[in-house]
Amino acid sequence: MRRMIGLAAFLVTGIVAVGWQTETGTENSGDAKASEAHRDLPDTRAANSWDRKAAAAYLDQRAGWWMEWPKAARDHKTFCVSCHTAVPYAMSRPMLRGAMSEQGPSANERRLLNNVTKRVRLWKEVAPFYNDADRGVYKSVESRGTESVLNALILASNNASNDASNNASKGAQRGRLSDDTRAAFENMWAEQQTSGDDKGAWRWLRFKNEPWEADDSDYYGAALAAVAVGTAPENYRARPEIQNNLKLLREYLNREYAAQTLNNRAVLLWASAKLPGLLEPDRQKAIIKELLGKQQPDGGWSLTSMAGDWKRHDGTPQEALSDGYATGLITFALQQAAMSRENAQLKRGLAWLTSNQNRAEGFWLAYSLNNNEEHHLSPDTARFMKDAATAYAVLALSESKSR
Repeated sequence: MRRMIGLAAFLVTGIVAVGWQTETGTENSGDAKASEAHRDLPDTRAANSWDRKAAAAYLDQRAGWWMEWPKAARDHKTFCVSCHTAVPYAMSRPMLRGAMSEQGPSANERRLLNNVTKRVRLWKEVAPFYNDADRGVYKSVESRGTESVLNALILASNNASNDASNNASKGAQRGRLSDDTRAAFENMWAEQQTSGDDKGAWRWLRFKNEPWEADDSDYYGAALAAVAVGTAPENYRARPEIQNNLKLLREYLNREYAAQTLNNRAVLLWASAKLPGLLEPDRQKAIIKELLGKQQPDGGWSLTSMAGDWKRHDGTPQEALSDGYATGLITFALQQAAMSRENAQLKRGLAWLTSNQNRAEGFWLAYSLNNNEEHHLSPDTARFMKDAATAYAVLALSESKSR
């Protein structure tokens, strides 16, 4: 039964992690502070290419920082898996291996995968990311629901990326769903709600942080679960034993569709592309139309325009500029949904991403929906949205080259 406690999620990106509850942001957006607020804008807007090595270096550095951050540490020498840094890193970093002349996962990818695998294997022994005694009612069950989905998504994505790289070599054996990924899915289905308002979804962490840990983030999590199922190799989505679970998931996503922010619907569009039959074609077209209608004159998208009337905790104004997270997520989802690469709006969105990378540090800029940069714990926590933005920009631009 839905608990009325005071999310909305993310994929991709704030949240503070599924491992911390602060978010990333930017300075006040008034004219008097414009130059300060936009000090991280890209060095060159006219560029017609992007720097893959710089993006990889940024993502690697940030993943490494997260894994060592004391507040991310958990029992059994593991760390929390975050929606803003760890999950986007796991999904995007494989796209950059070619640029880095890598034959397999990078060191930090391996460390993240080992962490997730360890927690899956010790599922009944490890403590939840947060517990009721320390963080309030429902936090234990919310932690389990959230982690179960993210673990399955990370491991399924890794299996799929191995499948893709294997098939790039002539005669290579197709990738497979690993035993650990199967176990992660079993844990995920065990956490799926089977009654009440959230029937078909998962309890999701709620720290009053958009876009990934708010009161509507159950929907975001359910969409990610659909992405995980659709991503898994060996046609996992067709397995007889999960069909009832998928039925509950489809019913939930369609039942609660009307109440969702456009940010959640963008993730749903991605999910519908990965899991055929999740949405009716007319509903998928409606999401695409709504997303295209929010494109800004410069070709990008702003997360603020997709978040409803959400107000920052610190009372500062939301940033209305185009950002890397919204633009990356939307252009990636549109491509996943098979939009023509010749579509003018898609091309403009990808061009925005290409020209708006910070070449010196490799990241794309994005703005917290919850606080500006001055009200974060530290400069490192203020980068959470940039972490997600960079990962989704990499996914979108890499997808555009592979089609």
